[in-house]
Amino acid sequence: MTAIWQGRVQGGQSALFRTFNDSLPFDRRLVQEDIDGSIAWAAAIARAGIISSDERARLEKALREIAAMAANDPMLLTRASDEDVHSWVERELVQRVGDLGKKLHTGRSRNDQVATDLRLWCMKQIRARLGELDAANESLLALAEREKETVFPGFTHLQRAQPVLFAHWCLAYVEMFRRDSDRFSDALDRVLRCPLGSGALAGTAYPIDRQRLAKDLGFESPSANSLDAVSDRDFVAELLAAAAICMLHLSRMSEDLIFYASGEAAYVELSDEVSTGSSLMPQKKNPDACELIRGKTGRVIGALTGALATFKALPLAYNKDLQEDKEPLFDAMDTLSMCLCMTPVILRGLRIDRDRAKKAAIAGYANATELADYLVGKGVPFREAHGQVGLLVREAIRQGKPLEGLSVSDMAALAPLVEPDVYITLTVDAAIGRRSVPGGTASDQVQARVREARRSLRTARRTKRKTAGGATGVRDATVEDLNDICRLVDLWSSKGENLPRSRDEILEKISDFGVAVVDGAVRGCASVWVYESDLAEIRSLGIDEGFHGRGLGRQLVQFFLERAKVLGIKRVFVLTRMPAFFEKCGFRTVSINSLPQKVTKDCALCPKNHACDEIAMVQDLNLENGS
Repeated sequence: MTAIWQGRVQGGQSALFRTFNDSLPFDRRLVQEDIDGSIAWAAAIARAGIISSDERARLEKALREIAAMAANDPMLLTRASDEDVHSWVERELVQRVGDLGKKLHTGRSRNDQVATDLRLWCMKQIRARLGELDAANESLLALAEREKETVFPGFTHLQRAQPVLFAHWCLAYVEMFRRDSDRFSDALDRVLRCPLGSGALAGTAYPIDRQRLAKDLGFESPSANSLDAVSDRDFVAELLAAAAICMLHLSRMSEDLIFYASGEAAYVELSDEVSTGSSLMPQKKNPDACELIRGKTGRVIGALTGALATFKALPLAYNKDLQEDKEPLFDAMDTLSMCLCMTPVILRGLRIDRDRAKKAAIAGYANATELADYLVGKGVPFREAHGQVGLLVREAIRQGKPLEGLSVSDMAALAPLVEPDVYITLTVDAAIGRRSVPGGTASDQVQARVREARRSLRTARRTKRKTAGGATGVRDATVEDLNDICRLVDLWSSKGENLPRSRDEILEKISDFGVAVVDGAVRGCASVWVYESDLAEIRSLGIDEGFHGRGLGRQLVQFFLERAKVLGIKRVFVLTRMPAFFEKCGFRTVSINSLPQKVTKDCALCPKNHACDEIAMVQDLNLENGS
């Protein structure tokens, strides 16, 4: 096969070098991004007068055919012998449109091409991780609400310290995951710079509208410096750093649960669905899910370390060393995704031994601080109170009693200001209730934080889930979008493309909607409806007239496919009169009768039931690797 760069370099390559050099075995994951970038480039060079509008249309049609072919056969690229994904796409394109396919690379280099592909891929991955983090936090909040009154031992140095509510433990990890979401959202801001049009290093020689090109691809703006654009991998390092920190948090939570589930503690029990047994010892129940998360954390930290070592001394501009950025990034994102998706499964099956946990929380003289605070309330300086209580603990140990088991006279012998009211202070409920300060473990504070965290999760989708600097992209809908969604639904239902939905119905289901935003204005919408644990439908997809051809519909479909993956849904379907569009999105045509859930729940009530002209199409989601 002729390489796309042959000319200056002639002669055959050694087979070993081909294996050493070729990146298709791993960069084939960028095939959709490469095709999206190529479609946008075809439009850009058509606007620049390099190719005709007819040629652009032929190129786009062929590229979409290639995308559909790759989507329908995930193993297709594994059988190819091309050097990289760009070579594979170009070869397939030339086979379809001949020499026209060779025109597409005019003004473009593999350097800006791969940088663009990778940024597009990172954009999708960040959105997916944000959704997975939301799901993890939702599971923590559900657990916190379930165990809102459960008393649990708090630890420092792995020694029992003070009692807390188990919900307070849950909220600690909610805060960590919220910061992780912030980090990913911040990283997204720096991903959203489009390198395409930078050429090999000096910029393209053709009059490309790079601002329009960037917008076509969902970026916020074009990159500002061509040297930087083709050689920058800061965004990879930043994404890996965010992933590594998130894995640290997952690992800490896993370590807590491993300890809490141990035979020595036995405060919690992990469900059978995330545990294994021993091949030798029948009594064993091993916390393998948590141990794997803890173990895989090193893998992601290693990916970050390896990437930084690769980038640390590279001269400007592009160097082949940068080929080494993808495998650690791909692996880290896959690993983090799997661990985040496992987290709700682990937490939803967690069972707390409330009696044992409460006994542990009040044992080991965990109420010593309460006694010191009691003495402070009597006027004893804290340092003196601390010393008196230390002596009382020694006396209690000598007598083999808890602090509250000492008599008032025994206490007063070492702490003269102790009175009979001391016993009220020493109860676990009093210890927890006194921590009623913002961030404390008192029940009122914990419940307030749960409510605030739920509100924050809802508003974060609007304020932080920016897909293009907050001005352009796809995000979850809010009540503020209601008028625009109703307008779009009414527009396309009046044209017979969608079923009508009342304003009240849309308001009730607003959390099911997503919107496509262009320059801050809602220009498209869609929603998802979950029928069963393994089936969902994308509904009410509509784009404003005048905004077609910008990829908004495709972005909305991808947005809901990613949401479905986070929810663990295996199949997503649509009913449509635009099968060609959904084919490009990876859907395949099926019989409506293969969707009995739809037929029995909705079709029987539809006014078009006896004259339906819509085509049923399905996409099976691969939940194992997130692709």
